[in-house]
Amino acid sequence: MLTWNVTYHCKTGKREEFYQGLCDLGVRTRSQSEKGNCRYDYYFAAAEPENLLLVETWQTPEDQQAHCRTETFARLQELKAQYCESVEIDRFEH
Repeated sequence: MLTWNVTYHCKTGKREEFYQGLCDLGVRTRSQSEKGNCRYDYYFAAAEPENLLLVETWQTPEDQQAHCRTETFARLQELKAQYCESVEIDRFEH
C-alpha cells in the first residue's frame, strides 16, 4: 500500500475557496471510486489556517499513478495553480 500526505499551502485567505473548488469538482468522490483507492480524505489544520491536508491511500503505486492521469487530476492542477502557494508531499509505503 502507498499513502501520501499532501499538504496544500494555500494563498492567504484562499483555503476555503480552494476546498469549495475541490468539492464542486467532486475530487474526493471521483478519486474514491477509482481502482485501488483505499482512502481519500481532507483535513483542516487548526494551527495553520492556510493549510489543507489530503491523506490518500492506494493499494499499489500503479493505482496512484493511474489516478494522476485522470481528467479530475488535471483539473485539480488548475485549482492548485489558482489557490495554492506550494504543495508538500510525504510518501509512505506500507
